[in-house]
Amino acid sequence: MAYDAVFIGSGHAANHGAFALAAAGKKVAMVEQELPGGTCTNYGCDAKIALDGPFEALQAFQNYDGVCTTGKPGIDWPALRVFKKRETNELYKILPEWCGKLGVELVMGRGRIAGPNAVAVGDRVLETRNIVICTGQRNRRLDVPGKELLRGSRDFLDNLDEMPRRLVFVGAGIISMEFASMAVKLGAEVDVVEHFGRALGMYPAAYVARLGAKMEGEGVRFHWNEDVCGVEKTDGGLVVRTKNGLALACDYALDATGRVANFEDLGLEALGIEASPRGIVVDNHLRTAVKNIYATGDVVCKTVPKLTPTAAFESEYVARQILGETEPIRYPAVPNLVFTLPRIAQVGVGVDEAAKRPDFYRVVPFPFGSGIMNCMAKNERDAEATFVVDREGYLAGAAVYGADAGYWIDYLTLVLVQRLRAADLARMIPAFPTPTYAVWATLCSVLKPL
Repeated sequence: MAYDAVFIGSGHAANHGAFALAAAGKKVAMVEQELPGGTCTNYGCDAKIALDGPFEALQAFQNYDGVCTTGKPGIDWPALRVFKKRETNELYKILPEWCGKLGVELVMGRGRIAGPNAVAVGDRVLETRNIVICTGQRNRRLDVPGKELLRGSRDFLDNLDEMPRRLVFVGAGIISMEFASMAVKLGAEVDVVEHFGRALGMYPAAYVARLGAKMEGEGVRFHWNEDVCGVEKTDGGLVVRTKNGLALACDYALDATGRVANFEDLGLEALGIEASPRGIVVDNHLRTAVKNIYATGDVVCKTVPKLTPTAAFESEYVARQILGETEPIRYPAVPNLVFTLPRIAQVGVGVDEAAKRPDFYRVVPFPFGSGIMNCMAKNERDAEATFVVDREGYLAGAAVYGADAGYWIDYLTLVLVQRLRAADLARMIPAFPTPTYAVWATLCSVLKPL
């Protein structure tokens, strides 16, 4: 065989494993039909966080309203777009450089599986011992009249050089809530239309309600239990219509109703590999029905959160499988973080789930932003963490509401995964005064002592 492994895709689900195999002396290729690095690098996480930073700073300034008196801060969206492009639009050039240095061949074009040991790219056929499918997901599109007028997250992140005056977000998941948090701070009129009765269904209801109330106070209008039935172009812009009779005039409408796997036209059917919009079916070794063909990342049908770190974890796992490891995959606790203003994060057993099982879990709220700790919360008075402690006294889950939720949840994930006790934490001396010191001190009082 010409290759030990060919990865179809070059995002985090591919390149971590490809580089690990190359470092072990294997001959590896990655096939990419768009920009090297995949969605996260070019049209997703990196682009979002580049835009998010100034909004985070603006929110921090606003938390000290009445104290910071050097003028009212604001964000110049066109200038921010220039900044974002300068910082992220050249990232795709980095991966080919790494491939050259590490000995991974990057083949540009659409890859299609031509057999158990072959990937076709145009007129070229790459013969390989192993194939790894890493084709990710794309935006789901509503099947309604005028659907061609709806935009997706990639358009918002990559093409929206001027912030529209009126926006409608269809869906109240992570994408809509993050983008709406930014748009409303620029003075845009924002409507969010949601099929269900609440936003962010996977996050703690109390924290989501707190966030929703804050966003409503800033001007966001939520429309619950509504289904979009059509979009029309008018002289004044667009009108988004719902089955219950809403007619929302706007200049920009974004469909954020979910994402679907890129499984079509890969040659899966001919090999008996099961797949659907939910993803490619794999076993507990990430193998498809053809045992030398794997799938990793967002294209996999799974209950584990489809996140960039999960994709990287799976990619490295598959590399070890190809190198001879035989253990089934075991996922550690996976933290989730939504980049709203403020953030909401969680890991492990959910707070709402734990509250329903008092015989198994103790739910410990920690109102971090109130009282003596507020100085460490940077005057974010409604910041809060909630700890879920199991019957043995170990941390089983946690949720955080606040600007620093991302830092907190990573610390809490370490405590959870390592099953640290209060005695273990007491042997550490954290920096002071910091948010992690406050979390550390509280955990010392609620976890298993010895």
